Amino acid sequence: MDATAPDLTSRPSGMAASQVLGLWGGLVDAADWLCTHWYLVPLATALLWAAGEVLVRRLALKASAERMALELEAARHFDPGLEEIFRRGVQLARASTSMPWWAPRRTKAVQIRLRADGSRPLRYRIEGPVGGERLLSITPFGPAVTVTRARPITDKPRKHTVRAEFVLRGRPIAPLREVPLEPDPLQPLVDAVCDLRADLGDLAEIRLDIQRAPKWALRARRLHLMQAARRAERREVRRSVHWMRRDAAGIEDSLGRQFWQVLGAQGGSGTRRLVMPPVPQRIDPDEALGKLAHDDQLVRVQLLVTCASDIEGRSEARLGQLQAAFDVFGAQSRWAMRGLRLGPWRVGADRWPSRRSFERRWRYGHCQPPRANWVRLEEVTGLLKPPTVHCRLPLLAPELPSFEFGNPALLLQGIHRAPDGRRRLVATYAEETLFECAVGKAGGGKTERALAQAIGWAHAGGGLMFLDPHRDSWPRAAPFLAHAELMDRIALVDLNAVGPTPRVSSWNPLGLHQGQGPAAHEVVEAVADGFAAALGWDDAAAPRALTILTAALSVLVAVNQAACQAGRPEDQATLFQVRSLLTDPAFRAAALAAVGDRLDEEIRSWWQSVFPTFPADAFAVVLNPLGRLAANPVTRAFLGQPASVYDIRTAMDQRMIVWVCPGGNGPTDRLLTALLAHDLLRAVRSRRDTPAGRRVPFRAYFDELITLTGAAPETIAAMFEDFRKYKVHVHGMTQLLARLPGPVRMSLTQNASSLATTAGSRTAVAAITAEWGDQPSPEQVAALDRYEHYTTLTVHGRRIGPLQLRGPHLDDVFTDQARPRNVPALEHAARTAAHALPLDQLTRRAPGHLDRVSALLTQQATRSSARPKTQRGFQ
Repeated sequence: MDATAPDLTSRPSGMAASQVLGLWGGLVDAADWLCTHWYLVPLATALLWAAGEVLVRRLALKASAERMALELEAARHFDPGLEEIFRRGVQLARASTSMPWWAPRRTKAVQIRLRADGSRPLRYRIEGPVGGERLLSITPFGPAVTVTRARPITDKPRKHTVRAEFVLRGRPIAPLREVPLEPDPLQPLVDAVCDLRADLGDLAEIRLDIQRAPKWALRARRLHLMQAARRAERREVRRSVHWMRRDAAGIEDSLGRQFWQVLGAQGGSGTRRLVMPPVPQRIDPDEALGKLAHDDQLVRVQLLVTCASDIEGRSEARLGQLQAAFDVFGAQSRWAMRGLRLGPWRVGADRWPSRRSFERRWRYGHCQPPRANWVRLEEVTGLLKPPTVHCRLPLLAPELPSFEFGNPALLLQGIHRAPDGRRRLVATYAEETLFECAVGKAGGGKTERALAQAIGWAHAGGGLMFLDPHRDSWPRAAPFLAHAELMDRIALVDLNAVGPTPRVSSWNPLGLHQGQGPAAHEVVEAVADGFAAALGWDDAAAPRALTILTAALSVLVAVNQAACQAGRPEDQATLFQVRSLLTDPAFRAAALAAVGDRLDEEIRSWWQSVFPTFPADAFAVVLNPLGRLAANPVTRAFLGQPASVYDIRTAMDQRMIVWVCPGGNGPTDRLLTALLAHDLLRAVRSRRDTPAGRRVPFRAYFDELITLTGAAPETIAAMFEDFRKYKVHVHGMTQLLARLPGPVRMSLTQNASSLATTAGSRTAVAAITAEWGDQPSPEQVAALDRYEHYTTLTVHGRRIGPLQLRGPHLDDVFTDQARPRNVPALEHAARTAAHALPLDQLTRRAPGHLDRVSALLTQQATRSSARPKTQRGFQ
């Protein structure tokens, strides 16, 4: 081969070398260019990040528009268990992922909103993806929690607003404190907002966002924690080695060690001690990772808080209260406000640069929690459900209206003391307060409360009847009723014969002279039922007495019907003519001859065929109670007048204020009370002739229900059952609920719109607290001060309470309405309206009334005989 020919085998290696050198030169040039234009690298990175952030925010805004809100309202008996709450937490975590695939991570969250704005103690809302609505609407709490679709909330601007973001501080792997369910974990938060005032623009809202953590974030967090644990272990080893060597050096240099070294040198042993450094321990993942060691039910949370008010300083104070409330959940890990404290200033969510991020997350519901905010569902159990039965909720002004003097729509209930110490008169709506019952010991304030309520109702233009067997209520109420505009509406029926010249009104239970008064059979039924209730008559125990009295009353009512038609109401028969009808043959014959054609066939047949078969002593059971009524000059004067003025039906329709004071609670008084009660029942039921929209509301106050129900238990029970239909509402007071007859007690507790109790013995108040589930307990009620009471009220169809109120005292509540100088004028006007006459005058007039009735019967019998007879007469 020619020696001058080129070596082809060396050409590829030369080309490779040149390429490497060229590449290396390019890299050097690129590095030189980058060093010269170094600012372009971070600029390009920033531009790429900004573009990515803009895209993510646009997608996040689009995804946030597809969110919905649910409002959860718990029943009063709501008492969930841990398992139910845990299942709810699982639902929330699962629902947080119900977003489109393109939605950014910050939008994949479910938000719990705890809001106090003055409308409710604490509103509980859930906001999340529309795709998770079905999952969130069906709760494991069952019917105890009502879930409704909620509308967006629009807040008016407040003058002062503070913001805060809470992060987990302390040991990042340690759980929060395990707070028991009783009392409710939400109680500290409720207490923090209990004195919130809507009229001052106060607002407090807590938002807890729950987000299922991505796997990569959890792995990164675990890696960080494991590295931190290893670094801590290595530091601990280095520290231990340092101290071991230092201790060893100290021992080597000690006098004792030197002495032993000298002895050891003489003995042939002068070696130094060998120091073995500690070996680093293996890191236990469960110990190093703590609550992050396992994936199950691990979520990230974001906790944002906003407080606002129109008054400077109130929002800051509210935020401090909420911060103290969150301290309850703290242990080795705790909730703390994010930011720095620089003297009097705090750099946090309220200031740059965090303010803008906070506002964006608050407005759109984005969840970008801090790195440390990892929790297990068990740690936030208390926030995963609405307030339970163990939560003591405050009473807000919108829940119970304030009393306004002269407003006919409101009924005074008492004085409520707010958590901040403010007191206000509270009321219920009159149309919803159908029946009331107040229980408590004597002097506890139940009558004072009823008087305050009745006086307020009277000044508002309402009609009422106050039945008081002891008469103490009238002199107590008189100074506050002594107004000129009220005097013409007040009537006093006083049967206590007080004073040297007592004056007594009159009432004829059999009278038919009140224009469009009751039908004849209704009068007979009311009077007969009154006797039967007071005397214990029924078809099994005293059928003869009931039959005789009914037949006699039928004849006398027919006589009164004839007298009124003849224009002679002053000649009507009274109850005391029953004796003459049963024992005087001449009077009986005249009566039957005069009104025989007004009686139905059965009554006429009874007088003809049955009455003559009775022996003379058969009438004693009827005549004895009538004899007791006639023996008492007051009841004889009250019931012995033919044309009476007392007409409770007219009083209802004309909004009269009627004060009725029977003489006591003896047998005779109970009989009279029973007659009054049955007349009231008859008058109320007679309102069926008036359209419902035209029935005037009327209130009946019964003091000492024990006395009244002893006279007419079935009648009082019927009142609590029937009167609502006719717009007549009953308010009863008693010392012992257990002493009331069974039918009355059951009707009262079943239908009471308001149930109240003052202090009393544990046994006495236990019957009331049992209706409330012993919350409060009998011991708490027994320890109440005078005029303090627990009560349940009905407002907008919802039961409120039991809540503690202070009973209104007339001298405090109605000080401006007191007119003590006008009391004599009121007494005169009230007795005049009741046509009260001197007792002596009425007593003298009563015995001669039999002659007037006899004369009427003779005249009517003559006219009856002059007419053609169509049926056989009576002997």
